Amino acid sequence: MKKIKQMITVLSLLISFTYVQAQITQEPWSASQLMPPKKLADRIQQAQAPMPLIVNIGPQAVIKGSVDVGPAGEKPNIKKLETFLSKEDKNREVVLYCGCCPFDRCPNIRPAFTQIKKMGFKKAKLLDIPKNIKTDWIDKDYPVQ
Repeated sequence: MKKIKQMITVLSLLISFTYVQAQITQEPWSASQLMPPKKLADRIQQAQAPMPLIVNIGPQAVIKGSVDVGPAGEKPNIKKLETFLSKEDKNREVVLYCGCCPFDRCPNIRPAFTQIKKMGFKKAKLLDIPKNIKTDWIDKDYPVQ
């Protein structure tokens, strides 16, 4: 009886561990593909060439020089992003950003970054906006439209 209880305990722990691991989502980007806001702001302010293509995938294009394709959490806007990027060189640096809400809950960044990877962009970046566009960009007086 004692061995059966031990086996049930071990089995329960294994099932729990497997469930927890399944709940951990792997992001479609790597740490090296995250761009700090200050780095992008400095490049815009200094007009460093070549400039990346900056694409807003959220509710509003705020960053100076960015192109708005709309919230990427909506399928028509993913198609719009795909159509827009289809004309671009796959070697061009492209920086996607949203900033509608905290990074970990954003409904737009994951579908957009997944799409840009599927399209084969070698220099795809995601602007690292952990809180929101106001806190992490506007309040820091970074360049706006």
